[in-house]
Amino acid sequence: MINLNHEISVGCLVLKPSRRIDSANAKAFEDDAHALLDQGPVKVIIDSTDLDYISSAGLRVILTTAKKAKAAGGGLTIACATVNVKEVLVVSGFDGIFGMHDSIAAAVAALG
Repeated sequence: MINLNHEISVGCLVLKPSRRIDSANAKAFEDDAHALLDQGPVKVIIDSTDLDYISSAGLRVILTTAKKAKAAGGGLTIACATVNVKEVLVVSGFDGIFGMHDSIAAAVAALG
């Protein structure tokens, strides 16, 4: 089971998954993220500080969450990725699609 903490920061929904996003918990992450997105705001930051691992199922959830945010007039970006997570995001091309930032403040600025 995933522990999805979150907060609202400067008009952005900051999702803070911990440990892993994989096939065992990706659906729970998606359900929680989409429910929070429905409540607003529509600018989403994935704070990866406490995320140790992300699988292809986790990447898919980031993609569906980004599509939902964009459809609502917002967007999604990624902040504070650990070395392991950053490697997966770079290899998959997600860093170029969503951007990766070293801090929440930089991610907020990127979402404008």
